[in-house]
Amino acid sequence: MNELELLGPRAYGEPTGRAQLKATAEDFQVDEVLDIPLAGEGEHLWLWVEKRELNTEEAARRIARAAGVPLRVVSYAGLKDRQALTRQWFSLHLPGKADPDLASAENPSLRILKSARHKRKLQRGAHSANGFILRLTRLDADRDALEGRLQAIAAGGIPNYFGLQRFGHGGGNVIDARAFAERRELPVQRNLRSRLLSAGRSFLFNRVLAERVADGTWQQACVGDLLAFTDSRSFFAAGEAECSDPRLAQLDLHPTGPLWGTGESSAAGSCQILEQRIAATEPDLCRWLAEAGLAHERRILRLPIGGLTWHYPEPDVLQLEFVLPAGCFATAVVRELVDLLPAGQTENPCAF
Repeated sequence: MNELELLGPRAYGEPTGRAQLKATAEDFQVDEVLDIPLAGEGEHLWLWVEKRELNTEEAARRIARAAGVPLRVVSYAGLKDRQALTRQWFSLHLPGKADPDLASAENPSLRILKSARHKRKLQRGAHSANGFILRLTRLDADRDALEGRLQAIAAGGIPNYFGLQRFGHGGGNVIDARAFAERRELPVQRNLRSRLLSAGRSFLFNRVLAERVADGTWQQACVGDLLAFTDSRSFFAAGEAECSDPRLAQLDLHPTGPLWGTGESSAAGSCQILEQRIAATEPDLCRWLAEAGLAHERRILRLPIGGLTWHYPEPDVLQLEFVLPAGCFATAVVRELVDLLPAGQTENPCAF
């Protein structure tokens, strides 16, 4: 499966050039935003951890081994990229136990920056956002076009596509999800089951969003749409009055797309027709997601880019800084700007 099949069309036209991302870990930095005041006491030890080229699950295993506890007592809010420099929270449930010596977990790929006790464990999805610092190196682009594109996405947001990393190499996760769906089976392994269910849902959402980008309605509320605020999981139906709500223009309120599961969507009008048409193309996948017990949810179609700033530390380097809600992909921002050079490519084959 290619990129267009997995994502969809760009909203702002062809990329302005090419660049490389993640030449080093420092080129892709992520800081978890977690607005939870820690009590300073309790059964749970919270750790603020910096990881370099290390995925979240492996970091959790290392922390569990160092603490001498089962992996199941280590919690984290979300998964972070492996090829990156990331900082995120973990928690360990240690009832009646002193703080363990975690020195054996640390090395150049993992550092514990601070720790504190709290009365509750860290829940999945507890973080509100992620802050990003991205460096696009070996940049070869039309500078005027790039500046215009940056200003456009700062003002108008971008399509809230799930990124390619959700789908595996060549869309392998979607292919595997379809195979399990056709057999009406679920993977026995928990991590694989979660990954394939997520890939299937994300793929269907991207299909709906791609249609809205293609017809120009991804930024607009249509009668029958289900609308949501940027940081809210609740939604409400759009009538004529809601379609003129000024908060749409302010990028506070957005149309949503479906995350398939049990229960019927309450979308109506053209939104309902589109969602039913996409579902009809993947009936096995939709049924599989519902039978797995996932609840029908909604995700905003438009992604506002919080606090977007940029500068050029070197003539061929563009540095971006911005904040995205949890669960949103920084690569979706980059995709609206430039094409990325394949990893390991040493020469840019195109001149702009």
